[in-house]
Amino acid sequence: MLMQPEILSETLSRVAVGLARLKGINETVAAPDGTYDLQFDEWDWEVGVGIYGLIRHAEAVEDQSLMEAIARWYDWQISRGLPPRQVNSSSPMLALSVLIDHVDRPDWEVLVKDWADWLVTKLARTEDGGFQHVVKERMNDGELWDDTLFMTCLFLARAGQRFGRQDWIEEAFYQFMAHERYLADPVTGLWYHGWTFNGRHNFANAFWARGNSWITVAIPELFSLVDHVPDHLRRHLTYVLASQVKTLAAHQRDNGMFCTLVCDPQSPEETSATAAIAYGILRGIDLGLLDAELKPVAVKALEAVMQRIDETGIVLEVSDGTPMGHTLDFYRQIPNVPAPYGQALVMLLLVRVMAEKQELEA
Repeated sequence: MLMQPEILSETLSRVAVGLARLKGINETVAAPDGTYDLQFDEWDWEVGVGIYGLIRHAEAVEDQSLMEAIARWYDWQISRGLPPRQVNSSSPMLALSVLIDHVDRPDWEVLVKDWADWLVTKLARTEDGGFQHVVKERMNDGELWDDTLFMTCLFLARAGQRFGRQDWIEEAFYQFMAHERYLADPVTGLWYHGWTFNGRHNFANAFWARGNSWITVAIPELFSLVDHVPDHLRRHLTYVLASQVKTLAAHQRDNGMFCTLVCDPQSPEETSATAAIAYGILRGIDLGLLDAELKPVAVKALEAVMQRIDETGIVLEVSDGTPMGHTLDFYRQIPNVPAPYGQALVMLLLVRVMAEKQELEA
């Protein structure tokens, strides 16, 4: 029943409206009346992920008015002045690097190129040349976080593809390799939230679900954003993804959800990670990176996610933005909030499932 196209379509529209209702993290306003407009006030990672989900939805349904609404948000934000550049403020650049295919804004093309060049030449680096996870609150000296690949490297790869800059694409490839070396656990295939060269450890050794889901999404997205991935890298990242997803599947709850700490069934269930893992699995299958036998994991997760969307389109049981934890209890205690990344990761999943339904009916 939940997989019927009309139900999926209605739910997707409702979640998109829910995204438009968000003015800030845990701050909602009335649903838009008439013209669809994004109201999220801050340019940072939360809305960057959100708008990427929204623009992929707009492309999938060829909704020009939605594309214009996204453009209005960028026009508003850029005209008021953008915040200092760091990892998380790079996130909205991913959707902008897609938007410039749909609007004639040479000034935005210049911004995309300038920001990509800044990432490669100016962003602080750790040992081994990894992108240091610099955020607005702190420099995070010597730290690698799994979030970074989604927030910066997908944009860098997309910008490189868009503007014929193979050096930017190669840098994105390298960052996947550098982060995998320090964050991927060779025993389970899961990814730790972070690594620090100051003490050389993985903080709380947390297999944080949303952190893992950034990787489950980022690897297939990387393959879809560039025309060519070298065979050796494709083989390596395929094994990295397959190893991670095998363990994720083993820890899926009977109700389809994943817990905030993947291997701790006593930690809270978390919807954004569940949606992202399901989407990453489906995209991995599409691209031949994962075995089709994993599809039931994604279907079960989709059914669980659909049950956690309220009548106003807000995705429920989404944990707040999560800084680096030094104890596992830190992750267990993160509160739930309405958040644009929760909306977006659900939208990516619904767009992908709807596309499959339309292909089957064609």
